[in-house]
Amino acid sequence: MNGIGSRDNVPGGVKGQRRSPSLPFLLLALLALTGVRLWVAAQTPLSPDEAYYWVWSRALAPGYLDHPPMVALFIRLGTILAGPSALGVRLLAPVSALIGSLLLAWAAEDLFPDRRAGMWAAILLNATLLMAAGAVTMTPDTPLLLFWTATLWALARFVVTGKGGWWLLAGLFAGLAIDSKYTGLLLFVGAGLWLIAVPALRPWLWRWPVWGGAGLGILLFAPVLAWNAGHGFASFAKQGGRSAVWHPGLRFFGELLAGQIGLATPLVFALAVTGVVAAARRFWRERAPGDGLLLAVGALPALVFLEHAIGDRVQANWPAICYPAALVATGGLADAWRRWMAPAAALGFAIAGLVYWQAVAAPFALPARLDPTLARLGGWREWADRIEAARQASGAAFVADENYGEAAMLAWLLPRAVVVVGVAPRWALFSLPRADQALAAAPGLLVESARRAEHPSSTGLGEVIRQRRGVTAERYRLYGLRLDEGAPPSVLLPRPGERF
Repeated sequence: MNGIGSRDNVPGGVKGQRRSPSLPFLLLALLALTGVRLWVAAQTPLSPDEAYYWVWSRALAPGYLDHPPMVALFIRLGTILAGPSALGVRLLAPVSALIGSLLLAWAAEDLFPDRRAGMWAAILLNATLLMAAGAVTMTPDTPLLLFWTATLWALARFVVTGKGGWWLLAGLFAGLAIDSKYTGLLLFVGAGLWLIAVPALRPWLWRWPVWGGAGLGILLFAPVLAWNAGHGFASFAKQGGRSAVWHPGLRFFGELLAGQIGLATPLVFALAVTGVVAAARRFWRERAPGDGLLLAVGALPALVFLEHAIGDRVQANWPAICYPAALVATGGLADAWRRWMAPAAALGFAIAGLVYWQAVAAPFALPARLDPTLARLGGWREWADRIEAARQASGAAFVADENYGEAAMLAWLLPRAVVVVGVAPRWALFSLPRADQALAAAPGLLVESARRAEHPSSTGLGEVIRQRRGVTAERYRLYGLRLDEGAPPSVLLPRPGERF
């Protein structure tokens, strides 16, 4: 079938040899790592973003202002299985990392048989700080990375079997990836360019499995399209607007490079870049389908982010989708490079272990600018307790916040009897009860970060400091508030364990 399905056309393939015997060891190691991650996920408090996505899970919809709905579905399932707890919100994160790692190993074994490529691809991916953090927190990147990797696996199966049915499965997973985050669209673009660029694959452009898979993916994305159409395309405008802000220069490029070296960890980053370069060189010479696949789902999104970084900031987590394919390519590197894989993994897991230790026990008194675990996770319970004491002292009937993440944290942490209100235009897009009608005449307590405080003329009711073990993360000001006519949209936020 034009070479598709032959080991001779798989990069690194050797005919007649057996798969790596290291995969049972890999499975045991990943199961042990998953147990550790489940424990860390249960022990660390939620971040504001996670609490915000938990609110999504209590107001399910085909779309939201920020992202498609898959993260809300993951949290809804997790809290059904493990209850309204930090573990429940994050339950599917370690499980997704486990499943994705196994699929990645399978894809690497398919494309680079008999080189222990599967073991090293999975180990190196899990040694990155990106995966270490992503496997114990719940964000849209969690389902995106799972379904992105599953699409890579399905297409690798197509490469070695030549069976068109794998395109249907790839379309299914790619559709679920777009339902996780809009960057999943790059899978469709990459797959199309892959078929065009590889001579052996071009006949598949006219075969129904390819178009059937694409149609299945679009069908899965249709509810998100419909939601946007019914809400003024608000989500598309928000995410698409990032491309409109573009100021050419090298500042953001340097930030992107430094961030990826840190989050991938230095040695893993160097190996990943080397693996991609090696795949690109082989593809230039041979046009092998396997190498082309790795470039299509690894190098292509990297080029998109590099282009964006020339004129605007790229958030550090965005390039996570580049790493599965890059590390499959790394698993196929020549022996001269393989001696660096064990040290790279050891360094990555050591860094991840320190981050986990800091998140759970905070043994190091670092300032917030140097400690992302403090900035995102530290001191929220005590913060909420102080706000509740201020509410009782002021006689306020409810607590409100104009920052969506902080409002969600208040809804997650305050006593269930306390009414929590989100105040911001974004809440108008949610199917949540309106607060201005229920609380129009009631006095409230508004919480604002001191960095963003915009109500100097309001009645000041003091200040609350969020800190962990004496190290300040942020200061907040408290104001009196009434939900007068003409105020921004306000909604009643759900509470853990409450029927809503």
